Amino acid sequence: MAITIKTEKEIEILKEGGKILAEVLKKISELAKPGISTGFLNQKAREMILARGALPSFEGYKPSFSDRPYPTALCASLNDVVVHGLPSKKIILKEGDILKLDLGVKYKNLFTDAAITIGIGKLTDDKIKLIEVTRKSLDLAIEKVKPGNYIGDIGQVVERHVESNGFSVVKVLVGHGVGYAVHEEPNIPNYGKKGKEPELKSGMVLAIEPMVTMGSAEVRLHKDGFGYETVDGSFSAHFEHTLAVMDNGYLLLTK
Repeated sequence: MAITIKTEKEIEILKEGGKILAEVLKKISELAKPGISTGFLNQKAREMILARGALPSFEGYKPSFSDRPYPTALCASLNDVVVHGLPSKKIILKEGDILKLDLGVKYKNLFTDAAITIGIGKLTDDKIKLIEVTRKSLDLAIEKVKPGNYIGDIGQVVERHVESNGFSVVKVLVGHGVGYAVHEEPNIPNYGKKGKEPELKSGMVLAIEPMVTMGSAEVRLHKDGFGYETVDGSFSAHFEHTLAVMDNGYLLLTK
């Protein structure tokens, strides 16, 4: 499948959808407190997306690694679960948890994707550092987005920043193109070499998403059949933005 180029009009629609996504993600993060279930957060996310005239794009989406569609609007991944964690009314947030909230929106038939990591209550210094390093690695990656740069430039800057701070980059899970579908070409690894193709071109829309662990980078499929958890049980963090490559650099769509 080839890398797609979006029109100016499509990028404007993606910006509208991305604004809805950012609003909902912010409101959901404010609701996440000790004693709240991830199932409740999913219910609220779904309600808020629909109320804004959009659709939750993860609900009913069938990932390549699963034989069944994802059943919820929100991915809520707790502690050692890196991504794709299934929300549940049985999963209750507690003080010291690290929660990754990943959300996709379909608006006017175009897709955006974003994720944040938040601490529940008071966190230890090492957990705070994990979150901050992961967030900063996404900021550094975004600064590499402009025509003439390469996917490898993005991966290299993420990997260097994460590893220089004593953490590990998950390598079997990657960012991706987005826009016409939930996942498109190209894959965007969080590691790599400067100048490694494909080349970035104006009109490409990318979901860049560093996934970082405190310990080993090894992950395995969670017992729920969707989430990926660290093999060594170490805590993880995840941030993601959707952005368009523009003639003069980039346009952040999920803000």
